[in-house]
Amino acid sequence: MRRDTPIYLISESYTLDDYGIPIPTQTKTKVFGTVSSVTGKEWFEGGRSGLNPEFRIEIYPFEYNGEKILEKDGMLYSIYRTYQAKNDSLELYVERKQGDRDDEENRSA
Repeated sequence: MRRDTPIYLISESYTLDDYGIPIPTQTKTKVFGTVSSVTGKEWFEGGRSGLNPEFRIEIYPFEYNGEKILEKDGMLYSIYRTYQAKNDSLELYVERKQGDRDDEENRSA
């Protein structure tokens, strides 16, 4: 399977400032994957659970380190589920992160 779509897996870590307030730091790792639609069942079950499944992307399992955020084409997505497939790939199921839809609409206005 061709993995030709560039994505960024984003990990977050926190450091404390002088006042003990956690400051987030994000680290992006570029990987390539294969994007496909979620199944009707995944979309329906996700909706019942309060999720809005957008797509799934297959990557190599060794490239994933538990990240919860994915960036594709400049948009941020939450990784809500992973699945170890039989063909030596890991499927990441994603939904658009909260707030990004409003940001996109404001840019086009």
